[in-house]
Amino acid sequence: MKLSLLFVGIFSAQAAESGLRVERLDSAVPIDETNSEHLDLEIEIDGERQLFPLLPGTRCPTGHTCRTRTISGNQSPMINSLKGNIKTNLAAHMDWIDLNHNLNTVVMSDNRCSRRQAMARAAGLAAGVAASVVASPAYAAETKEVLMGSDSGLLAFVPQKITVCAGDSVKWINNKSGPHNVVFDEEGIPAGVDQEKISMIDEQLGEEGESFVMKFDTAGEYAYYCEPHRGAGMQGVLVVT
Repeated sequence: MKLSLLFVGIFSAQAAESGLRVERLDSAVPIDETNSEHLDLEIEIDGERQLFPLLPGTRCPTGHTCRTRTISGNQSPMINSLKGNIKTNLAAHMDWIDLNHNLNTVVMSDNRCSRRQAMARAAGLAAGVAASVVASPAYAAETKEVLMGSDSGLLAFVPQKITVCAGDSVKWINNKSGPHNVVFDEEGIPAGVDQEKISMIDEQLGEEGESFVMKFDTAGEYAYYCEPHRGAGMQGVLVVT
């Protein structure tokens, strides 16, 4: 029952991002899990259709497609759904403690980065990825992109301000009106961070499409600029949370 409730939490988080409204039936009405209808909500994510099991008594959201799941005995439909997505033996290859921890984080945490990372790790565990792999910081990391020069040729970073999670990377792409580079303000970065290590010192990107990628582990605000166009106000801000 605890695992089923946790899956409702992770589904609710994803449903909220998609603008879905999930309606529950009157909780006072007893539900026969053996004979009742169990629904899977069909959602398209990154071009791929995926099914998310709903608890018995949850109506299909208006305007969306749900599929009926047939179960045997009194076993939760969410367990059947989970088993169907795992190619290896469930008991031998899934770390339930890690899974529950990550699902609890998705449901309870107020931190956006913690929820995002926990959701990615929980999804990996549910798909049968080894706990040692999903525990790696790089597993849940993302790379955000910043254009150097707007499409119309303005001397600006687009977006001018970006927020990432600790452990994420930023990829600056030479878009228009180069050459460009990324140099961090020594007085505008977190204490202890090596300004030269994260900056393009004596280096510039001349060709459109060239890029510079840097990973950020220390939380704080980072002020940076394009050295050739600093006088024109080409500056940016990176916030690591």
